[in-house]
Amino acid sequence: MKHIITLALTVIYTVSLGTTVNYTVHIPQPHTHYLEIEAIITNNTSATLTMKMPVWAPGSYLVREFARHVEAVTATINGITVIVKKTNKNTWQVPTNGAKEIKFSYKVYANELSVRTSCVNTDHAYINGTSVFMFIDKQQNIPYQVTIDKPTNWSTISTSLPLKSGTTYQATNYDQLVDCPIEIGNHTTFEFTASGTQHRVALYGTGNYSIDSLKKDMANITTAATNVIGENPNKIYDFIIHNVTIPSGGLEHMAATTLEVNRFTYAPGASYKQFLALVAHEYFHLWNVKRIRPIALGPFDYENENYTNLLWVSEGFTSYYEERIVHRAGYETNTEYLDYLAGTIAGVENQPGARVQSANNASFDAWIKQYRPHENSNNTTISYYGKGEIIAAALDLLIINNTNATKSLDDVMRLLYNEYYKKQNRGFTDDEFKQAVASIANTNVDAFFNNYVIGTERIDFKTYLGYAGLDFKTKPNTTTAYLGASLVDVGGKLMVKNVMRGTSAYEGGVNTDDEIIAIDNYRVNQDKFTKYIAAKKLNDEVTLTLSRDDIVRTIVVTLKGNPSLTYSIGALSEQTDKQKQVRKKWLGTE
Repeated sequence: MKHIITLALTVIYTVSLGTTVNYTVHIPQPHTHYLEIEAIITNNTSATLTMKMPVWAPGSYLVREFARHVEAVTATINGITVIVKKTNKNTWQVPTNGAKEIKFSYKVYANELSVRTSCVNTDHAYINGTSVFMFIDKQQNIPYQVTIDKPTNWSTISTSLPLKSGTTYQATNYDQLVDCPIEIGNHTTFEFTASGTQHRVALYGTGNYSIDSLKKDMANITTAATNVIGENPNKIYDFIIHNVTIPSGGLEHMAATTLEVNRFTYAPGASYKQFLALVAHEYFHLWNVKRIRPIALGPFDYENENYTNLLWVSEGFTSYYEERIVHRAGYETNTEYLDYLAGTIAGVENQPGARVQSANNASFDAWIKQYRPHENSNNTTISYYGKGEIIAAALDLLIINNTNATKSLDDVMRLLYNEYYKKQNRGFTDDEFKQAVASIANTNVDAFFNNYVIGTERIDFKTYLGYAGLDFKTKPNTTTAYLGASLVDVGGKLMVKNVMRGTSAYEGGVNTDDEIIAIDNYRVNQDKFTKYIAAKKLNDEVTLTLSRDDIVRTIVVTLKGNPSLTYSIGALSEQTDKQKQVRKKWLGTE
């Protein structure tokens, strides 16, 4: 017997002038991954109806061109088809001739299961609003209503949209509509309460999870996160978790998050702790970026890039707090956290791009660089996640030390939350953020920002960690020969994937996409090449036989040491009472 599953999802919103829009989303053949969209616009007062599709999803700073998945755009008035004119990549116009009712239809191909996009198949539907719903030009700040007519063999709907009745949900405006992802299918659900907030969890896909463990551990993580700010603005919060083979991370929303993880990530150990860190990261975003936000990030311009210099705060500070929350919740010892921090510092400072791109510039250029890395990116860019995280650690220690262990970075986050979100109901500027840090730290922080945020100097962790009685040690890796090129086997060919600036390969003229045929006239594969280099000494010369664009050539490379450093953090042998107080405030124990 052949089964055809049909899903209808209706979206209704009303304009203050009386116009209403009734969206219906049909899925007559889920295996084809198509959403068939039908919009009935009534009480129209415009001579031309202009419909627009967003180009990006807030929280993921890349123009994804959602309109590329739109097809079969049509419009009818009084049952007669009228011409729809596409005026740019994401805009369609319909001449209404004064008609009060217009039917506007289109299809969306939805076959990308990620936290940023939408996907429909025979198992479930996941809808991320900006990739599906168009909006009427200049009519976004209006209420919406969503009715879901689910197929009979799909039992559950999970969304953070406020329930009106039955399967009807409502949103106060377009921002809220597209900020509430929807999971529809036969997924597993459970709930827990923490810090006075009801948490609803939707688990799509099989996995090695234990619901009892998730209830306990997610409650501990969300409680530790809430304690940073002191209150949770949500009475209800939703987790949508996709258990898949190849995960895509997480994406934050005002009252929800979608997490996509490997289905076997829940076994006790490192992978499970990473899952809890992901929970902490996306959950902390309900404050930092969704409410504590740079002024550029809301209200959103859905058609263009929304530029800010402060993603190192929005994402980097959240990365800092994700690990601090895991630590505060008791899932990480002090030693484990300090080892983690040392590794994070190494990952940032050993990247050549850290001396080229500042935290400010990394944030501003996220739209063209962060999500579009290439073979030279490590030499020219830095992630605002990692750089922001180590900046946050240094600022936290600076504040604790300057205030005699009475305040911390938590107080900065609370100030921003209370002043700009709750009191002024807006985002903050670059200067206002710096002023907030200075006021809590009780010191001028211009030099800190000039050196480490606007500039690209190495952060003086010897000083900052010293405030907590900790010794920050660096060890060079220059005692053995090091080529500095990343090599991969491609169909039996030893290919150069990228070359690190300042290394033997970079200075010797090795290029990305070179094929290494031989070294010192010995034919090599990846294993032989690695062993040959390891047997060499500093300043030895080697002759590489390369194929570049099918032209064979030789170059001579002088082998130098690895320019990267190894970092470690340990206790100073002698510590003052103040250092002990700072460490206790920072790590919770002496």
